[in-house]
Amino acid sequence: MLGRLKSLSLLGLSGEEVEVEVDLHRGLPRFTIVGLADTAVQEAKERVRSAIKNSGFEFPRGVVSVNLAPADLRKHGPRFDFPIALGILHATGQIVLPENWDEKIFLGELSFQGDLRPIPGILPSTSNAADRGFREIYVPSENSREASVIKDIDVFSIKSLKECCEHLMRSTKLSPVPHTILETVEFPENFEYDMRHIKGQEHAKRALEIAAAGGHNILMIGPPGSGKSMLAKSLATILPKLTIEEALEITKVHSIAGLIHENEPIILQRPFRSVHHTSSGVAIVGGGNPPRPGEISLSHRGVLFLDEFAEFSVKTLEVLRQPLEDGTITISRASGTCTFPAQMMLVAAMNPCPCGFQGDPHKDCTCPAQQIIRYQNKLSGPLLDRIDLHVEVPRIPFEKLAGIQTTESSKDIRARVEKAREIQRQRFASKHIQCNSEMTSPMVKEFCEIDEETNNLLHAAVVQMNLSGRAFYRILKLARTIADLAENPRIQLAHTAEAVQYRERTR
Repeated sequence: MLGRLKSLSLLGLSGEEVEVEVDLHRGLPRFTIVGLADTAVQEAKERVRSAIKNSGFEFPRGVVSVNLAPADLRKHGPRFDFPIALGILHATGQIVLPENWDEKIFLGELSFQGDLRPIPGILPSTSNAADRGFREIYVPSENSREASVIKDIDVFSIKSLKECCEHLMRSTKLSPVPHTILETVEFPENFEYDMRHIKGQEHAKRALEIAAAGGHNILMIGPPGSGKSMLAKSLATILPKLTIEEALEITKVHSIAGLIHENEPIILQRPFRSVHHTSSGVAIVGGGNPPRPGEISLSHRGVLFLDEFAEFSVKTLEVLRQPLEDGTITISRASGTCTFPAQMMLVAAMNPCPCGFQGDPHKDCTCPAQQIIRYQNKLSGPLLDRIDLHVEVPRIPFEKLAGIQTTESSKDIRARVEKAREIQRQRFASKHIQCNSEMTSPMVKEFCEIDEETNNLLHAAVVQMNLSGRAFYRILKLARTIADLAENPRIQLAHTAEAVQYRERTR
């Protein structure tokens, strides 16, 4: 007898429908799984055998052959345990699937006891199943809240193999999990850091406000203890609230990485990922088999903070170039190619030299000139070209450190940032982008018109500072953001002049 039902394989954010076929025939007892199954899928044989027996059913004694079709698609992970077990029970006649079995998706890992264990990637799997027209999806109970975010498919929370079989045989009736209504979700506003706690550094705060308003990359350079790390951490407090679409994008990436908690089925805050300088290129861009998202994808729609920027290996830094330009990262393996989103803000901080005190008026630098050159040359020109704001963060004078004068709070700055982002959302409503930093060259020409006086200033800046074409377009994007903060529909000379001052000076 033949048992058939549907499951779904996941490669990156893309899902592929998998048909699980189970065939039984006489012969010496043997259990085989075919269909380009990896080790975790092959090990399902032992989990499925024990789960069926310990759930009160009988495992067949003859030859059990399982085919995961299509045969040329690699299958990864333990997500096929559940459908394989149901297929065997159906093939042996111990359960009868309803007539609309091909409208249902089954996903989950089985324990020896027959309980369903959670698996990563449930949200993108549910989204893919809904897009393919499936009406029901059966998932482990710990994954059900995450899956319930998708509206167009009924989600059934399953605790065990036996519970699902009783539901399919109609001896008990399970109700779909209520959908999570995202429109009523409250996004948190309490943060550990606040801009008002940072003394001085008004110039750096202004640069961070511009970066947050337009989603621009920023590099802070200054001596140890000047507040670079605290400024970077406070940036999260002035970023605009997530939209529902952005929250879903972020949650899908974190779901694949297995970073979703049962009690928090959706990410409600923009990610802030702080990466140590010993991290490898693969850890940052992603990889593995199957490919998993790296730090640049986990910081999608948020902040990737690289402290001690010049201490990263040259190879690691250079892998950032393409994602910073394209906003995506494509990982190719023998098993296939997948693309992860990487539309993040890069916030980097570094010392001006190895000892950290070059140019400091109060402490002498002890680094030889050649060592300083080698240190600074670890950051290539093409990489620095992709960073919109280059900001010096000097030592804070004692008078400001000890002063009691309060500065602007993150709440006040955030209000201006959200106004600027709203302007951009309306501007790009038909362009499928979120903010100014994502504009393509044709969009820059369309939305960044300048007058003759401003054009002359840009001409002088490009010639005198030896700027590239990429830098020219990035200055215009930055000027557009500064104009948005001023709620000005046109880019003026003052906006462009401020944008130019943030460019890196020629070495």
